Amino acid sequence: MNRQSTTALSDHDLHLFNEGTHVRLWEKLGAHPATGEGRPGTRFAVWAPNAASVSVVGPFNDWTPERHPLRPCGVSGLWEGFAAEVGRGTQYKYHLVSRVGGYRVDKADPFAFHAEVPPATASLVWDLHYEWNDAGWMETRAGRHSLSAPMSIYELHVGSWRRVAGEGWRSLSYRELAPLLAEYVAAQGFTHVELMPVMEHPFFGSWGYQTTGYFAPSSRYGTPQDLMFLIDTLHQHGVGTILDWVPSHFPTDEHGLGFFDGTHLYEHGDPRQGFHPDWKSLIFNYDRHEVRSFLLSSALYWLEVFHADGLRVDAVASMLYLDYSRPEGEWIPNPEGGRENLEAIRFLRQLNEIVYGELPDIQTIAEESTAWPMVSRPTSVGGLGFGLKWDMGWMHDMLEYMQNDPIYRRYHQNKLTFRMLYAFTENFVLPLSHDEVVYGKGSLLHKMPGDEWQRFANLRALYGAMWAQPGKKLLFMGAEFGQRAEWNHDGELEWHLLEKPTHQGLARWVRDLNTTYRAEPALHALDCDPAGFAWIDCNDAANSTIIWLRRGGAAREAIVVACNFTPVPRHGVRLGVPYAGHWQELLNSDAPLYGGSGQGNLGGVEAHPVSSHGHPQSLVVTLPPLGVVYLKGRPD
Repeated sequence: MNRQSTTALSDHDLHLFNEGTHVRLWEKLGAHPATGEGRPGTRFAVWAPNAASVSVVGPFNDWTPERHPLRPCGVSGLWEGFAAEVGRGTQYKYHLVSRVGGYRVDKADPFAFHAEVPPATASLVWDLHYEWNDAGWMETRAGRHSLSAPMSIYELHVGSWRRVAGEGWRSLSYRELAPLLAEYVAAQGFTHVELMPVMEHPFFGSWGYQTTGYFAPSSRYGTPQDLMFLIDTLHQHGVGTILDWVPSHFPTDEHGLGFFDGTHLYEHGDPRQGFHPDWKSLIFNYDRHEVRSFLLSSALYWLEVFHADGLRVDAVASMLYLDYSRPEGEWIPNPEGGRENLEAIRFLRQLNEIVYGELPDIQTIAEESTAWPMVSRPTSVGGLGFGLKWDMGWMHDMLEYMQNDPIYRRYHQNKLTFRMLYAFTENFVLPLSHDEVVYGKGSLLHKMPGDEWQRFANLRALYGAMWAQPGKKLLFMGAEFGQRAEWNHDGELEWHLLEKPTHQGLARWVRDLNTTYRAEPALHALDCDPAGFAWIDCNDAANSTIIWLRRGGAAREAIVVACNFTPVPRHGVRLGVPYAGHWQELLNSDAPLYGGSGQGNLGGVEAHPVSSHGHPQSLVVTLPPLGVVYLKGRPD
């Protein structure tokens, strides 16, 4: 069962809220079924400091203002009250009359647990009761989220993974999705699912990144308990759940947070600070204590109440820089004259301190696309305190490299090697996300050059290199089997492609990469430690090959990863290794079962006492065309 308070606001609550340190506001604000004056009903509480009056409206009073007024809680800016005979599932909104200009508006509840299905905009009285069955997962979660643990993430848009053909191609509900997704992701070997925002949002085409319900799962797919069931089911299959969360901006829809009580309450009043030019949305005022309490509570709510295993925080760069996407003269410097958003920085540090302090076995992940230092370093040393950060630089470099015709790749070897100059400055996730397969960019398979065989071989090589790089992994849905079309949120994935051998082979390759990555400590135990990586040969630009060594684990096993990014097989390639004896070929992307041509090393090679690349032993190997091989050795 989830903890849910039905008690009124205390003086301590008011103090913490106004101080910006109340982190469980969902227990106090919003709508809570309760008993008052001996009768069942619902207790309501909302923040509207500049309102002259606030009342609850709904079908229980024919949506008539003033029939169920709320009373102010001192000078806190909060209003609360009780409505008898209003129960679970009842529609409601807050009717606010502002002190400023007589502004009147009906607003959805910022703390609602549930809402009507869009385009309807009313909130619904709801509770959070759910009987969890994931104790085994929760007991072992800390070990699964250690930086030394394997993490391979399957990014998913709930509304377009699969659809129901016989019912107008509607999206699956959370409960319908649960067994299908859990079994599929577990079979493919991923450790986690990352759900693009499931928080309530008015416009389906925003993919959830224009959030209005910071405490309400989207009702398009079911109830809060249905989302809990999805996460519970994933946990029972050994799969974690990361939720995308958007504290950077919110939409301007009238029923939402914007201009909430006739003033710029949640957002900055000056558009140079409060309006986002890219997304035509509003920006939170992180300097306002109550806004910080709101956002901190939202973050902890999804982690604690829904058993989410992490939050991927969207658009962090847009929060850090006051001049983000703004020309000169359209932004306001900070008090020190700089471009850094000092209030947002303080908020992000507070966010990570709070959530890791309350739940040390989760992860927060920053989508941060600049060179801001120490994003994933502790706040105690000046960092932002995130656990992990997306490596957007690697993603851009690698895709740019792979899109070149192999004949020109020799001129772009630095795209393969540059990452290792900074690879351990942060705890990185390597993302091939939804952003790379939309807006005319085409699918990952579509980006690959060459004929049909070469495109699949290139994609297998890309994944093979990615899974062997230091860092955690993320792949967007459909890429695991070679989706051909660009992602369309109004459709579903091209599941029929799995009937074709080429797509089956690619899916098997991703499954085997995941299985090997998880099974071999050398490929994950030192993902965030420079001791786990060493170049063997990164300078053979003429042949477009790179070779490196991964280490990790108590057994001191090592894995050599050799990549050939041309369609020409390389025979008799000598590469230095640290150990004598037999080196097993763990994986070969050119194997026939993946759709390859079958060139390789017959399951393994013997080391020779011939020094090479600074190592006392060496192997003589075949590097298959547009292929990647993993070779495993161990000390005698």
